[in-house]
Amino acid sequence: MGCGTFDIGMVRAKVGRLSVTGELGYEIHCSAAEHITLRETLLEAGAELGIREVGFNALLSLRLEKSFGIWSTEFTQAYTPGQTGMDRWIAWDKDDFIGKNAATAERDSNAPAQKVVTLEVDAKDADASGYEPVWHGEKMVGFVTSGGYGHTVEKSLAMAMVDQEACPEGTELTVHIVGKERPARVIANSPYDPEGQAMRG
Repeated sequence: MGCGTFDIGMVRAKVGRLSVTGELGYEIHCSAAEHITLRETLLEAGAELGIREVGFNALLSLRLEKSFGIWSTEFTQAYTPGQTGMDRWIAWDKDDFIGKNAATAERDSNAPAQKVVTLEVDAKDADASGYEPVWHGEKMVGFVTSGGYGHTVEKSLAMAMVDQEACPEGTELTVHIVGKERPARVIANSPYDPEGQAMRG
């Protein structure tokens, strides 16, 4: 099943094969008035399979392990496609679209001022959560957009918007977490399953 409209019990829902967890998953959309019915239907249907609910922090951990940004943290109206890596989805050959001139200028300059990167943080008793400053030596080069503990990879992870000079993989940085300076380094995106095999099921 790819995506489309399906009946789940008595609920007509739009279902898409996509996931922010890094595993094979689906998003199910229905009207707000049907959320409770949909939830109960899914829990009942999946009871024999051991279905269970998970919370926000579990999803946060999984998405950080895949370097998946989300709206309001890694993606906002203030960030450009080049900063967030979303420029790879732009149809550059399209005749015109809103923002094309600015996006093309950024692409041609080949240097957005900052980019989103993934960090491995040497945290001890607390993880970054967002807006902590990121330093390269004595210079503040950016800030954490979101962070948490990656339980699968067993590492403290963060995504951060940092200056171009601090973007290369392996760059040694520091992050202030609860007032304490912690070593961090830029790592390759998607520390869990970088080839995306789990999502292909």
